[in-house]
Amino acid sequence: MAPQYQKESAQTIRFPLGGIGTGCIELDGTGRLTDWEIFGRPNKSGHNGLSHFAIKAENAPGTQVLDARLLCGDLQSPFIGEVGNTLYRGYGFGPDSSFLGGMPHFEECVFEDHFPFGTLHFQDAHFPGKAALTTFNPMIPLDVENSSLPAAFFEVHITNNTSQPVRYTVCLSVTNPAPSGQTWNQAIDENGCYLVELKDRRQDAGITEMDVGEVVIASVQPECGSENGGNVQEYWYRGHWFDSLNMFWHDFTKPGPLVPRQYHQPYHRMDSASVSSWTLLSPGQEAQLKFIITWRYPHMCNYWTKLEPQDNVGWYYESAAEDQKHHSSPWWKHDYAVRFSSAADAAHYCVNNWDSLKEKTQLFSQALWETTLPQGMIQATADNLAILKSPTCLRLEDGSFYAFEGCHSHCGSCEGSCTHVWNYAYALAFLFPQLERSMRQLDYHYCMDQYGGMHFRLQLPLEEGKLSDHRPCVDGQMGGIIKTYRDWKISGDLDWLRALWPKVKRSMEYAWSPDNPDRWDPDRSGIITGRQHNTLDLEFFGPNSWLTGFYLAALQASALMADALGDSDFADLCRTICAKGSKWAAENLFNGEYFIQKISLDDPSILKGYSLFRGKADDDPARIYWNQETHEVKYQLGDGCAIDQVVADWHARICGLEPVFDPNQTRSALTAVFRHNHRSSMRQWPNPCRVYALNDEGGTVLCSWPEGARRPAVPALYSEEVWSGCEYQFAAHLLLMGLTEPAEQVVNAVRKRYDGRARNPFSEMECGSSYARALSSYTLLLAATGFSFDAVTASMGFAPRYPLPLRSFWCFGTAWGRVSITEEQLILQVYDGNLKLARLCLPKGFLACDIVQGAASLRWNQQEDTVFFDHTLQLSCGESIVITMEKEEV
Repeated sequence: MAPQYQKESAQTIRFPLGGIGTGCIELDGTGRLTDWEIFGRPNKSGHNGLSHFAIKAENAPGTQVLDARLLCGDLQSPFIGEVGNTLYRGYGFGPDSSFLGGMPHFEECVFEDHFPFGTLHFQDAHFPGKAALTTFNPMIPLDVENSSLPAAFFEVHITNNTSQPVRYTVCLSVTNPAPSGQTWNQAIDENGCYLVELKDRRQDAGITEMDVGEVVIASVQPECGSENGGNVQEYWYRGHWFDSLNMFWHDFTKPGPLVPRQYHQPYHRMDSASVSSWTLLSPGQEAQLKFIITWRYPHMCNYWTKLEPQDNVGWYYESAAEDQKHHSSPWWKHDYAVRFSSAADAAHYCVNNWDSLKEKTQLFSQALWETTLPQGMIQATADNLAILKSPTCLRLEDGSFYAFEGCHSHCGSCEGSCTHVWNYAYALAFLFPQLERSMRQLDYHYCMDQYGGMHFRLQLPLEEGKLSDHRPCVDGQMGGIIKTYRDWKISGDLDWLRALWPKVKRSMEYAWSPDNPDRWDPDRSGIITGRQHNTLDLEFFGPNSWLTGFYLAALQASALMADALGDSDFADLCRTICAKGSKWAAENLFNGEYFIQKISLDDPSILKGYSLFRGKADDDPARIYWNQETHEVKYQLGDGCAIDQVVADWHARICGLEPVFDPNQTRSALTAVFRHNHRSSMRQWPNPCRVYALNDEGGTVLCSWPEGARRPAVPALYSEEVWSGCEYQFAAHLLLMGLTEPAEQVVNAVRKRYDGRARNPFSEMECGSSYARALSSYTLLLAATGFSFDAVTASMGFAPRYPLPLRSFWCFGTAWGRVSITEEQLILQVYDGNLKLARLCLPKGFLACDIVQGAASLRWNQQEDTVFFDHTLQLSCGESIVITMEKEEV
């Protein structure tokens, strides 16, 4: 059942409507258009004038208006007004006028989540009929271009549940976002599509700024009802005070269509426009009216970095005005602006392809939501895909993918497709592998220095040799190698791997390179021992399973890639180092219950002997990490129980590598994290850091120190926080080890925090909103279904962690669909794309009895749990294979 939100439980909902890298418009839980983030950057509370939907009902002859109201629900409290610096509005003046809280609207409103769709159901005793608003932006696995459209799609579903014919009109009104004096609206009526272009006069003047562009609003003439039509109002009435809204309501609540209105001179205030559709419905008849908003703000620059030499990289301006005064970055275009020449061009494409775009998106939504997996897990998987539609993500002019970690209110948070954060974001790699591979190509081309060190924040605009001031980090650098292996296994493209291999290999060798100032593993011991920057924004000193695990998994991946490319000497070297490290870690880092960091906290000498990174005087670890009062090293884990202590094993198992640590030790460590770090209530948990869980909310903290363990006075940064992205990877790892009950508890605690009342379920937070690490939630689906993949050998498989039956979505390389497994049969359906399949791994303990593709019986043999087909199968869209099975006798 799709989750539903209403009243207080819907008050934080912001549902993003936009494509990957296009920006978005957010729809709130009451049906209001909020947060217009289409100008190349976040824009929280960026309401666009008086933009809204409205609906009216008239008698059949069109001589009397029976009712008219906005298509939204009650505005949620508080009603004091927001604190701000604007005079005569805000605190003390009531809700912002853009919320239209004083206009008639529906008394009851329920938001239903089936992402990528959101549906609002409206009810009011005064309205003669039923109304619902469904909204979406196409999200079609593997179809990058159609999932990157600068558009918000709306369908208003109306049912005449009265005893008389009723004429229904739905109207979309949008304020032109251009500054006062620069607005220019132009109506176009063509082929049953009623369209208004909301333009900016600065476009014709050749001015290049991020907020110079255009919006199009359009209604599509309905194909249902005995009579139907539509029209536009190019401009709202221009006047003073509240004249424009007054006159719009005066026009709309009269019988008949909107009054046409035009102006030809610039205006010193806001301009709005409207498009409408109407249909006449008999009793019991239904209709669906379509509307769309598209946009094109083509220009982008690096607005987030002060480029004056005396300033540090990574400082941000919080306002667009300040950015424009200070930036000196070259301009480039968004990918979507290269594809579409205007917002009208985008609107025509979307309208002409509406049905197919919706059908494929619906197919994805159904495959995802109509599952036997636990509700919390699938909701976490689906809702966090909204991050890909948020301003966190950009696409560069050539279509490559670039991202922040998350969003501040008015700028991206933490630039550069940060490797140690995007390590966790598995959704992109499986759903849009083309974009994920573009990240590898950018990283290895633009972020690697001459010695093989990966500077983990990509700098824009792209320029060879332009590296960030951020030192290489162990988890980001080693994670890049693991991700390269994964992406090769998803694509099966050996030529792609071969092109990257020289830099991937050098990245691996950097661990023991004498040119590595942080001396990660100079002796090739298989253990990271030096200065270890990581995703906690600090450095560890001394061996620990967290970062050594990444190293061991990267060594595994490097050996396998080297094998495929005929580099046998390097493969042997990597395996030798990995074997030594694995043995040492098992014997020295496991304390009998969980893995620890081996460090003498009282010894300042471990901070000495490191070269200053790029010669920066403020890079001296002795100054940064020594606590003069307690005489111990700061920001370390020591004997702590960390949530990510075996995170590399999660990566390895998902990607098809061998387990990084002894499985029994891994299981014990995961159980210890659940025992010590997972809390059903945060009331007694002291957290001096950022607060993402509080009061009676539950969560799994980053690090705890069980009774008897020494806790540093100043422990690892963020230790007391909860990060949903880490919680999801932890839960997925529990699933991989068969620990389903604690996994569900971990996931459910996160989703209860993001319940629509306290926090937005479509925007999980860490260092900002829409935070990328939460895309680790996709591995819940992979782990729960036991999904395995290898495009190199054309193989895939399922090993469900829950009792059968199983019904679930899958996506792999060039195809996606649904799998259904009972104790009698396995049905693998391809919904889109083309799948090559030479091997299929069945659930453990099952034997295939018969296999058919369509009407044809297939030849095959089975070895253990794997079915080998006599020839490689080619499954196209709409095709399936059915395997009749029986349980193997024990």
